Amino acid sequence: MRQPWGLLLILCICGLKMLRPVLGSIRNKLLYEVKDVKQCWVQPPPEYCAKRCNKLNGCIQSDHTCCWTFCGNICLHDE
Repeated sequence: MRQPWGLLLILCICGLKMLRPVLGSIRNKLLYEVKDVKQCWVQPPPEYCAKRCNKLNGCIQSDHTCCWTFCGNICLHDE
C-alpha cells in the first residue's frame, strides 16, 4: 500500500519543480507593458526596414517611435 503513495509523492514534487520556472517567466512578462503600434505617418524607404522595434514595441533611441509599415514594425524618427 505504501509504494503507490510514495510514487505519487515523487511525481508531485517533480511536477512542481518543472512548473516553477514556467510560472516565473509568466510573472516577469506581466511586469512589462507592450505598447500599441500605430501605422507610420509616412511610407519610409526600404532601408529603414532594418531598424526593428523590440519585443515590447519600443525603440532604443528616445527620439524614435515604433510604428508598422509594409515591412513590419520599425523604429522611425519623430521628425
